[in-house]
Amino acid sequence: MDKFKVNTNIVLKELETKVIIDDAKKELKKVRKKLGKLQDTMYAHGKYAVLVCLQGMDTAGKDSLIREVFRDFNTRGIVVHSFKVPTDLELKHDYLWRHYIALPARGKFSVFNRTHYENVLVTRVHPEYILGENLPDVNTVEDVNEGFWDKRFQQINEFEQHISENGTIIFKFFLNLSKREQKDRLLRRLEKQEKNWKFSPGDLKERKLWEKYQECYQDALNRTSTSYAPWYAIPADDKDSARYIVAKIMYDTLCQYKDIEEPELDDEILENLHLYKKQLENE
Repeated sequence: MDKFKVNTNIVLKELETKVIIDDAKKELKKVRKKLGKLQDTMYAHGKYAVLVCLQGMDTAGKDSLIREVFRDFNTRGIVVHSFKVPTDLELKHDYLWRHYIALPARGKFSVFNRTHYENVLVTRVHPEYILGENLPDVNTVEDVNEGFWDKRFQQINEFEQHISENGTIIFKFFLNLSKREQKDRLLRRLEKQEKNWKFSPGDLKERKLWEKYQECYQDALNRTSTSYAPWYAIPADDKDSARYIVAKIMYDTLCQYKDIEEPELDDEILENLHLYKKQLENE
């Protein structure tokens, strides 16, 4: 699965958007059960937290991936955060604040459905949104220049390095969808009544900016894929295969942490397990 990791500068249009994994649904069931058991161990261990970041164009399959990949998790060990347009309260803080307070505690997983990268993606396509942050040195759109974005990328890298060094394992998945597949999925939203609620006219407006978004995604992946928080570009045209690839990458990576194990019992408790058992049986 290392072939999906962004190790060098990529050209997004040269990456594949569709990979078919044989028996992907069946293989996913196996891996997600193992992930669920591993999460139980991590919860008891309490040393590492796991942050899973999902980014992608509209209809890339983020919601359904979360549903299928984390189905066998104990709900006490995972929280999903879907970040929408910043609220008035969130805009009164720096752009990373709402993400920082949503970070997982040690022993838990957090899934960011859309992430802090919206602040170098959507805002880069629509720089006028930055004015809503009411920043001291930004008074016009002209102030949102390349130097501004350089600084923001640096801040994001430092943020991720900081949480990584303090026990958070970071996974960043870009669901790489083709423009043709997005068209088909948007059409299904319009054609199937049960999916109508997912459609917004804004989806078509953003689709017209497809090339600009691709440029911004490519730049973000190249500038923020690091050893402590690598990006994975996941072919997303086939949902079953994409889900399996994401689950397999997470499981294989977490298995490399040899110190993740259930805590040992206190010697006194261990020696007296049979007594506690007998006490309960004799009630």
